[in-house]
Amino acid sequence: MDRKKLFLLVGALIVAIGTAFAARSLLSGGAPTPQAEAAAKIESGPKVLVAKRALPLGTIITADAIGYQPWPKDLVQDAYFVEGEADMAKMLGTVVRQPITAGEPVTRGSLVSPGDRGFLAAALGPGMRAVTIAVSDHTAVAGFVFPGDHIDLVLTQSVKGAENQAALQTSETILKNLRVLATDQSTEQETVDGKTRVHTFGTVTVEVTPKIAEKIAVAQTLGTISLSLRSIADNSADLEQALASGQVKIPAGATKADEEKLIKQAMHQPVENGSSFVTGGDVSRFQRRTMPSMVPAGFGTHGMAAGAPPMAAPAGAPIIINRGPIVRITRGKDTETVAVGGN
Repeated sequence: MDRKKLFLLVGALIVAIGTAFAARSLLSGGAPTPQAEAAAKIESGPKVLVAKRALPLGTIITADAIGYQPWPKDLVQDAYFVEGEADMAKMLGTVVRQPITAGEPVTRGSLVSPGDRGFLAAALGPGMRAVTIAVSDHTAVAGFVFPGDHIDLVLTQSVKGAENQAALQTSETILKNLRVLATDQSTEQETVDGKTRVHTFGTVTVEVTPKIAEKIAVAQTLGTISLSLRSIADNSADLEQALASGQVKIPAGATKADEEKLIKQAMHQPVENGSSFVTGGDVSRFQRRTMPSMVPAGFGTHGMAAGAPPMAAPAGAPIIINRGPIVRITRGKDTETVAVGGN
């Protein structure tokens, strides 16, 4: 082989080796992939406000419901809330007017702010009503109830009996798991230096069914209504009990989204049955435990009209001093009055 051919062969070999190294470099990440280009584009874009979880219609916005996330610059719309241009603190307490899925950007038209027309109506679920209850400092958990919390209602009343009888003091949980919509005229939590400010209020507005609204209207005339703040864990326990008892039924063939929707509705549904109660006798041995005997107005303690002359006994009938319950036994034409426990 002559020298010229040898140089050509060596040159071709060097070119082949260089091409192989260049191809290997490109395949090992030298050239950006579409996924890498998309990630780089998102990282270089602004941060927009998105939902951290699914936000159904009527959800009251809290700090854990929304947050900023990088978004492609060419996909940012004017309706989005951009970090640095929008104040997220002002959105706390607003209500979702249109359902928002998890990870979806929050738009200006999807929220309604307190004071806007239709705000309270947007906060209500389908078929629900808003009812305002008068409370005081000691009946409202000292102000530690905020919009979005769930509460129970406790009715305290004094049941009067006949004359000279002690009244029955009672306390009864009449309704459970009511969602708080507003305290006084505020629908948001006030924060100062990053801390939630606790303040007392005179009224609380809750979300209820039409039937429960009627019950609350009557309850406010019977006695004093107190608020009892529920733990977040209580809803999960009540839900498990409702599923086990069959009160909440998930239809066959339901998708995971449908199942989550039914469970979420059940967790936030007000409860008006299964109430508990205590009486004065459960607290103190010197109080009544049972209902006092009730006597209609205008009647004496023996069931006769007030002021009416005593009924005369039939001729020949024995005079019985009533020391307790009695029964009248009739045999043919003869009637006999016998004290319970007698012969």
